[in-house]
Amino acid sequence: LAVNDLLAPFLSAGFYYKTCMWPRSFWERVHEPLIRRAAGLGALSAEHDTARNERAHAFCDVLVIGAGPAGLMAALTAGRAGADVILADENPRLGGRLLAEVEEVGGLAGPEWAARAEAELAAMPNVRLMPRTTVTGVYDGGTYAALERVGLHRGGSGDGPQETFWRIVARGVVLCAGALERPVAFAGNDRPGVMLAGAVRAYLHRWGVAAGRRVAVFCNNDDAHRTARDLAEAGIEVAAVIDSRDEVRPSGDFPVFSGALVAGTRGRSGLRRLTIRQGGREQVIEADCLAVSGGWNPTLHLSCHLGARPVWNESLAAFVPAAGAVPGMEVAGAAAGVFSTRGALKSGYYRAKLVLEGLRLKAPPSRLPKAEDRPHALSPLWAVAGRGRAWLDFLNDVTVKDVQQAAREGFRSAEHMKRYTTLGMAPDQGRICGVPALAVLAEATGRAIPQAGITTFRPPFSPVSIAAMGAGGRGRGFAPERLTTTHRFCEERGAPMTEAGLWYRPSYFPRPGETSWREACDREVRMVRQAVGICDVSTLGKIDIQGSDAARFLDFVYVNTFSTLPVGRVRYGLMLREDGHVMDDGTAARLGERHFLMTTTTAAAGQVLEHLEFVRQGLSPEWDVRLMPVTEHWAQFAIAGPRAREVLNALAERPARPGRFPLHGLRRGDGGRGGSAAVPDLVFRRTGLRDRHSGPLRRRPLQLAGARAEALGGGPYGMEALNVLRLEKGYLAHAEIDGRVTAFDLGMAGMIAPGKDCIGKVMAARPGLSGPEREQLVGLRPVGAGDGDACRPAARAAGGGRTDRPVRRLGGDSPDRGGMRGGS
Repeated sequence: LAVNDLLAPFLSAGFYYKTCMWPRSFWERVHEPLIRRAAGLGALSAEHDTARNERAHAFCDVLVIGAGPAGLMAALTAGRAGADVILADENPRLGGRLLAEVEEVGGLAGPEWAARAEAELAAMPNVRLMPRTTVTGVYDGGTYAALERVGLHRGGSGDGPQETFWRIVARGVVLCAGALERPVAFAGNDRPGVMLAGAVRAYLHRWGVAAGRRVAVFCNNDDAHRTARDLAEAGIEVAAVIDSRDEVRPSGDFPVFSGALVAGTRGRSGLRRLTIRQGGREQVIEADCLAVSGGWNPTLHLSCHLGARPVWNESLAAFVPAAGAVPGMEVAGAAAGVFSTRGALKSGYYRAKLVLEGLRLKAPPSRLPKAEDRPHALSPLWAVAGRGRAWLDFLNDVTVKDVQQAAREGFRSAEHMKRYTTLGMAPDQGRICGVPALAVLAEATGRAIPQAGITTFRPPFSPVSIAAMGAGGRGRGFAPERLTTTHRFCEERGAPMTEAGLWYRPSYFPRPGETSWREACDREVRMVRQAVGICDVSTLGKIDIQGSDAARFLDFVYVNTFSTLPVGRVRYGLMLREDGHVMDDGTAARLGERHFLMTTTTAAAGQVLEHLEFVRQGLSPEWDVRLMPVTEHWAQFAIAGPRAREVLNALAERPARPGRFPLHGLRRGDGGRGGSAAVPDLVFRRTGLRDRHSGPLRRRPLQLAGARAEALGGGPYGMEALNVLRLEKGYLAHAEIDGRVTAFDLGMAGMIAPGKDCIGKVMAARPGLSGPEREQLVGLRPVGAGDGDACRPAARAAGGGRTDRPVRRLGGDSPDRGGMRGGS
């Protein structure tokens, strides 16, 4: 594809948008397949991934991200203080740049000091070392995502997992992610043999590999001169050091060109010659490797994942993390713009000390080893003007000319330029080219770099395989089956199970002689009307709400008032979204002055909990409220019918006498007769009882209650009968709350309390959300329906009003509007 070099003048930024979009059939059949093939993009196979991956959780006092000199010192400080420490680094060996440099730390070679520090940390029982682990994201509440390569580096061999996706919760964090060297854009800088100066040094010291036989160095800073000196000491010929700064003194036995630039390179399959421009004159020198350094960018991405923006540091010509960007996080070492080894060690110690102080732990006395402490000096250089393509993004093939053209065409924002040119959208996410590209954009638009802005850093920091994030998410792992405590009882009765959200619930309970679901449904409906029925409604969402502002909180999320609810009573409530539409309905029981138990519909349990957490954290963070989902903590049963009290009294120590257990009342459990496991912990005269026992005893409440109910001519009923009964009652379910209905549509506009504010109240009053032109929930009275049919007249079941009208709005006149689930 080198022929594309000849077409370069016609393949500028925006080429696809301007020439390949018409006719559309050409783009889909010709252009796109060719472009994707040229880019090396493949296709996913239809086969399942058979590799084993895992997910895991970890907790610690201090998480240290990065194991260079700053990270090792931070981990040693926290570990010696007795804190629980996790030290994560993406490399297989700890030490960072110490493994790639020739320098001493504490009188030892850098790699040897790093090995001793690692050995000391490994011997501490309170420290966990996690090499080959990349921290990929920062999330709320001190939560960090990390990807550990367990067996992936072995080519899939071995019995262990390939990767493990970690969720780490840390009380404090020290970010020591180091820095990334940046290139300089000049003509032909993508030719094989053009490398970063730090990479050339790493090849030499860490792996014993010479990047070339005759090496030139092109730089704008002092650090790159170390590469030339180290190469010369290793016996490799240094062709020249080309430094863009004026009056640079020679640093070794090799030529140094001050105030010079690399104007171009030559070589068909690799670098052979490069052109040097100095004082208006050009000369050509032979070299098969060019080590380039345009300075260093702190690896600050993780400090920006919660929305903070980095700060421009003029002396470093780089962005550095903003103070307090992530709560509980301190940044140390090169990630904070401290580039000397001595400075990194000192920074690691003092930043770890700050984190420990926040945890009320005392850091040990400072024992910083001696190390080099050279200042970081550079003069910014982003691109060299001249003929030929000067590359900024080597992965997506974006040049200086492309960025300048984007600015001319009006894409002056860094975000817009990024999307127009695709700069920074490759797997490196702009870590190499981001700052040089912003500098080119700033110059093209006549602004300073901070004014040009910076693109947003989002997790993950580096690519994460979906197989690792979704480990175990196949079959039941992807769609878990949630079973109620009476699941085995239902199966023994031959009840077909139906999915309700993630739960499995009985559809109906067939009896001998019944040939269809309809026969069983009709029988169960008559049974509840005439005697008593029992239904497991444990799937209803349940949220425990506590705090001195709990009642105030419920007033804010429900349209009606809960602060006036007496202790020991239950109230039905309606919840709106912020746009004024109905989100969910349910009940809330007041267990104490500061304690409520809320119920939700089965389908909306997760949605309501997320909404409540948003209100608590985002809209009322100063209120004293705590939420806890307790759906699985309570087994819940509806006992419905004219003989329901007799069944309940058979289970309770203190019978519920007439007049002593009012509608919307609540009773606490009393220990039961002889300590029976069937005794309810909590009884509403609306819904439910709690089963507090485990193991085989969990089946006893429904068994004992069911036996009593059958003796009274009743028994269990399933979802089919439940739906018929609730339709007769005029009681809505989540199926009717389809995201478009309002309280007016459901006949519940009168529930919105006029004397208080609540979420959605103002928006619900908008024009068009009420009025005769809107659809409303109605009940239909079947023609010729008899009392023995499963479809009783809905109007009569709702109560109140005229019953001879074939269509009416349900529930408007009912004294216990929406109160009973399952017709109880």
